[in-house]
Amino acid sequence: MDFALSEEQTLIFDMAKSFGAEHIAPYAMDWEKAGTIPKDLWPKLAELGFGGLYVREESGGSGLSRLDATLVFEALAMACPAVGSFLSIHNMCGGMIDKFGSDETRAKWLPALCSMEKVFSYCLTEPGSGSDASALKTRAEKTNEGYKLNGTKAFISGGGYSDAYVTMVRTGADGPKGISTVVVEDGAAGLSFGALEDKMGWRAQPTAQVQFDDCNVPHDNLIGEEGHGFAYAMAGLDGGRLNIAASALGGAQNALDLTLQYMAERKAFGKPINQFQALQFKLAEFETQLQAARTFLRQAAWKLDTGAHDATKFCAMAKLMVTDVSFDVANGCLQMHGGYGYLADYGIEKIVRDLRVHQILEGTNEIMRLIISRQMIADAV
Repeated sequence: MDFALSEEQTLIFDMAKSFGAEHIAPYAMDWEKAGTIPKDLWPKLAELGFGGLYVREESGGSGLSRLDATLVFEALAMACPAVGSFLSIHNMCGGMIDKFGSDETRAKWLPALCSMEKVFSYCLTEPGSGSDASALKTRAEKTNEGYKLNGTKAFISGGGYSDAYVTMVRTGADGPKGISTVVVEDGAAGLSFGALEDKMGWRAQPTAQVQFDDCNVPHDNLIGEEGHGFAYAMAGLDGGRLNIAASALGGAQNALDLTLQYMAERKAFGKPINQFQALQFKLAEFETQLQAARTFLRQAAWKLDTGAHDATKFCAMAKLMVTDVSFDVANGCLQMHGGYGYLADYGIEKIVRDLRVHQILEGTNEIMRLIISRQMIADAV
């Protein structure tokens, strides 16, 4: 069993890390204060092939594996988890369109998505249906002209910022089989947005409600078939959970790297604090936890790439384990900084705030436990 990255995978990771260090990290605090990410960043990422990481090459994508993608998001999150995670959501939309859309659908949306001429957001959650996503109420009534949408989506990363919204809507009866997926372009009549949310973390990433009031979209904005949208959304979430876990891992790794540097410079009782055995033990724990999380994440990505029957369970386990471990390590790194860890200048408190939401989105970690246990019970029958 070979755990080593290939030469190509190492180049992908290093390329993403170098880009983040040059184009993201120096500006991350300014973007957080501004509450937005400059749109001219995205075409630069797209030039590296990061706009459509696992979109097939003939559609303009990079055709990479899910494992390859986790390397990109881990590396970018070392510069800023909020930026890397936003790119993850855009790529989740691209993966859904590429996998489930017709040839015409792929030709319509994917070139601009992969070049990041257009930024895409994912709209599933509603004010009254978070973990119970199949209870969504946003309705799309089929008309002669297309679909007429009414309803509200909540906690949408890129709400009011993105150029297109991959939206799960109800076209049929209650339950998951009544859900379809449509693309709503910015500027559509009847599309509006709530005020920007004032969040604990991910503050660089604009988040708002997306509202549909008799919002009309053409028939050919439907992705795949009517009634299959919930299955599409859940399939997209398997990869999304890996990406969010990878982003958490990158943020935590950066926190640990900053802590090692700080401990070499900070002195107490006449010597650098990295010479105190109690603190050395904490470093060893953090390193072990992150390396174990990284190995498990890559195994889950391999499962998804190979179509293993238990891939969904492993994606849920990876999301649960990696995001919990990453937050705990980042929080522990803040503690190792003492009072300085609480100051924005040192960068640790931002990582802690950013990583907290990784335990909530793409399905809360409580829901991950349900997915895992239900699959265990089903397999035991």
